Amino acid sequence: MSSTTTAKGLAEFIGTFFLTLTIFIAAIAGSAGDFAPVAIGMMLMVMVYAVGHISGAHFNPAVTIALFIKGDCSKDDAPVYIGVQVVAGVVAGLLGVYILGEPAITAHDFGNDSIMFSSLAAELLFTFALMYVILNVATEQDGNQFYGAAIGFTVMAGAFTVGSISLGSFNPAVTGMLIVTGKMHILACWIHLVPQLIGAVVAVYAHSATMATSEA
Repeated sequence: MSSTTTAKGLAEFIGTFFLTLTIFIAAIAGSAGDFAPVAIGMMLMVMVYAVGHISGAHFNPAVTIALFIKGDCSKDDAPVYIGVQVVAGVVAGLLGVYILGEPAITAHDFGNDSIMFSSLAAELLFTFALMYVILNVATEQDGNQFYGAAIGFTVMAGAFTVGSISLGSFNPAVTGMLIVTGKMHILACWIHLVPQLIGAVVAVYAHSATMATSEA
C-alpha cells in the first residue's frame, strides 16, 4: 500500500470514526436529546472540510461504491476506503459503549411489515438524497466553499425526518455501529444495507441524467 493510499485511508478512518461516535453518543444513547441531528450534521460537515482535500471525505461505503461506479474513486482506493470505514464504525460503537459505561440500549423494532417497509423507503430515499447532493456539490462544482455544509445539512435533515422510523443511518458503516452496540439485530441489517446501496447507485444514474440534460 502506498503512502498516499495510507494517508487517504487514515483520513477516512478518522472522519468515519468521529461521525459514527457522534451518532452513537448523541442519538442512540441520547446525550443530545432532540438536538442529536444537529450534532451529527455539524460533525459530518467539519470532518468533510477537514479531510475532503485528502481522501474526498466519503465516510460511507455506499458513497465510495457510488463514486467508484461514476469513476471518481479508483479501484485501488475503493477497497481500502470501504474496509477502514467499516472498521471505524465498529470501533466507534465499541468505544462509545465503553465511554458511557455500557448503557442500556434497546434494539429498534422492525417487527411488522409496516415498519419494515417504511424503514426500507426511508433509507433508500435519504441515501439517494445524500448521494445526489454529494455528486452535485463535491464532484461537479470545483472551488465552491459550501460542499461540506450541503452534505452535513442533508444528513441533518434526514435524521430529523426519518430518524425515528429507520434510525436514519444512510451509511453501512453506521449500520455496523448499530449492530455492535445492540441497537439493530444483525438479522435486520438488510433493511438498511439493501436500500442504502440501491439508493446510492440510483443517484449516480440520476446525476448522470440531469447532467446530460444541463449540457444539452
